[in-house]
Amino acid sequence: MTEFNLKELKALNYERPEIERGYANQTLYVNIGEPDIAVKPVTEQMKEIFIGGKGFDLWLLWQAVTPSTRWNDPENTVCIASGPMGGTPSYPGSGKSIVAAISPATGSVMDSNVGGYFGPYLKFSGFDALEIQGKSDQDVVVLVDGVDQCIKVFAATGLPEDAYALSETLTDQFADGNPRGISVVSTGQGAVHTVMGCLNFTWFDSKRKRVRYKQAGRGGLGTVFADKGIKAIVARWGSVSLDSNKPADKETLRSVGKAYSKEIVGLDPKQNQMSKVGTTHLVPIMNDFDLLPTHNFKFGQHPHAGLIGKDVYKDIFDPGFDGCWMGCTVACSHGVKDFVPLTGDYAGQKVFVDGPEYETIAGCGSNLGVFDPYFIVEMNFYCDAYGLDTIAVGTGIAFVMECFEMGLINESHTNGLDLNFGNRLGALTLVHQMARGEGFGKIVGQGIRGMKKVFAEAFGADPVVMQDIGMESKGLEFSEYMTKESLAQQGGYGMALKGPQHDEAWLIFLDMVHNYMPSFEEKAEALHWFPNFRTWFSLCGLCKLPWNDIVPADNQEEKEPAKVMKHIRWYAQYFAAVTGRKVAPEDLITMSEAVYNFQRIFNLRLGFGRREHDTIPYRAMGPVTVEEYESRQERYDGQLKEKYKVDIEGRSSEEKVGLLRQFREEQYVKLQDAVYHRRGWSNDGVPTPETAKRLKIDFPEVLEVLEASG
Repeated sequence: MTEFNLKELKALNYERPEIERGYANQTLYVNIGEPDIAVKPVTEQMKEIFIGGKGFDLWLLWQAVTPSTRWNDPENTVCIASGPMGGTPSYPGSGKSIVAAISPATGSVMDSNVGGYFGPYLKFSGFDALEIQGKSDQDVVVLVDGVDQCIKVFAATGLPEDAYALSETLTDQFADGNPRGISVVSTGQGAVHTVMGCLNFTWFDSKRKRVRYKQAGRGGLGTVFADKGIKAIVARWGSVSLDSNKPADKETLRSVGKAYSKEIVGLDPKQNQMSKVGTTHLVPIMNDFDLLPTHNFKFGQHPHAGLIGKDVYKDIFDPGFDGCWMGCTVACSHGVKDFVPLTGDYAGQKVFVDGPEYETIAGCGSNLGVFDPYFIVEMNFYCDAYGLDTIAVGTGIAFVMECFEMGLINESHTNGLDLNFGNRLGALTLVHQMARGEGFGKIVGQGIRGMKKVFAEAFGADPVVMQDIGMESKGLEFSEYMTKESLAQQGGYGMALKGPQHDEAWLIFLDMVHNYMPSFEEKAEALHWFPNFRTWFSLCGLCKLPWNDIVPADNQEEKEPAKVMKHIRWYAQYFAAVTGRKVAPEDLITMSEAVYNFQRIFNLRLGFGRREHDTIPYRAMGPVTVEEYESRQERYDGQLKEKYKVDIEGRSSEEKVGLLRQFREEQYVKLQDAVYHRRGWSNDGVPTPETAKRLKIDFPEVLEVLEASG
């Protein structure tokens, strides 16, 4: 075991409350700069309007910061919460935590939904949410011990740098014979040197006798964590049962949970086989429909995509039924046993790798022009160990590679690194450099927005070209879906509150493949309904995958099959069974709408959240280069002739690129108009006072922000 020392700086003994209908009815505040520990009550208004999870995070963060707070200010607060349904062992996907803080990547509010045991353990220990504020001049570890009913803040020395060794060390330290009762939140050295630090949330895999990991990846929340001097947060809890949440109606909860689990066990083997291949099933689907990002989102398919798809990973993954929460029958958390990295500190050693999932495969594989499954596993491993978001890393390096191939940067700028598409060693070298804050990797670690500035000012790169091909919006790198042919998904990315992340509005398949929303009005309705329902999962402590990745056998007979209404009815029953609040499916949307609008207003308070911020690079709309156009020339020529009534006879590909761009950018503006109207926002994308009043978020400070925003 690593030699280390934990010196107690502050402690608070408390009396753990009984959970009541999914709530502990109090939150925990820790200021690591003082240090100070306090317990705060949860009000009925908080539960009614903000529900839990992300809603509680946003409300606590709003109280903690000011309009001038920046991500690295001491008052920025890392908030972590589960939700009233979080911690239910019988209902699929009920073990989520939601993290929120002001992001170093975007400057605005960032939230991330993550598996592992921490959120439920925090709640069962007596706290619906945790907020950590302040800065420490030394590494600290925070312990929330629900078994011994105490909170402790330790000064830490000698703990490992990488997340794997750190989590294992702290699990051993606090387990007291029950490692399954420990969950650790940590990051790694990469979070110290980049703006794309992620947080690793653990659970103990009793079958394999090892610590496993899930990531809160987006927007640099791990970077905030590291900047504050937080080495780790540890939650300790005992047993979990259906009674742990003290549900209002245990029999209904048992019944609906059993029905849902039975359906998944019966249908998953016939549909996506997530219990065997996880989200890798998406790779061939995305490739078949020209949606798999390849070479920095230039292309959407590749003949070698099968080398990094489900059929390959099915054989690479360690077999077994793996879930990141107790009793989840989706069981999609797979990993690779006895993998031997070729580079870095673990070169030549056998390690266990959690993942990869689809986003990592596409971002660190096809998008880099690499179709080697073992390279992707190594990228996955080191990103986790270093505390780096694989989406930001993959999309960021893909941008670098295209800039390199276009001659916008060269080897004199990269310190001799050849960074053409397909260069596996170059990509891994960059990841190691990013983690250490060295070489060209130090620049790459500042994200695409930061790179565009450096490349233009220091290297003379064309800022207009980089704006078109740099796949970021609001400062957040795009997650891994091609959107050129899906106007709805362009809006889903561009008008997402935190930036282009699919967990808010994944509409690409519904739009492009099924054509469920052909009109602007239908797209706008979808961009109202789907982001709100997806938000609801983060309010309650739930995973979205069971909702629509495995669908009822008769789902196509529903009036609105895209919504998977049978499952939504079950979720309404589930919510009522736990909380005692009787709700209909449409009420779930209204709950989320209040929090969704509150987050938009929060961004306005910080100087963001208008139409000007809801833009996307043109690469997300259509072909930037002649090469891109000609790769799909029949499709694009047909659209210009049939959809836009343009005579293209004798026109060059370059001229046609310009014409198509004009039409597609006009379409996006029209979509913005329709979506803002449907959401009850002004033409500038600002929620109206009437909308705030309807949703009961018309607090004086909210109305003050809206008035200041015109």
